[in-house]
Amino acid sequence: MSGRAPRRGEEEEEEEEEEKKQEVDGGESAKLRLREELGRRIKEQKVVVDELSNLKKNRKVYRQQPNSNIFFLVDRTETLSQCKNTLDELKKAHQEMENSEKTKIKK
Repeated sequence: MSGRAPRRGEEEEEEEEEEKKQEVDGGESAKLRLREELGRRIKEQKVVVDELSNLKKNRKVYRQQPNSNIFFLVDRTETLSQCKNTLDELKKAHQEMENSEKTKIKK
């Protein structure tokens, strides 16, 4: 089993943040799409973390190069750590989105 753990680059995350800021008109449907996308990515990342956590110690893990069909052997524990950090960042972004919506409702 290859534990491919794609990690979005910081540039992509920054672009996504810019898109959020630019969404002024039609904001509710755009916010809903962003929230759904974030929820989908969180679920996906949870599966990756779970799969990597349950691998036997001697199993090999490969990571796919972005925009390529080339895979490279990576360290399982390091990859698991990176995936957990990514999951934490996604959860934090989701929580911030929820909190900002709650404060807007209160006003």
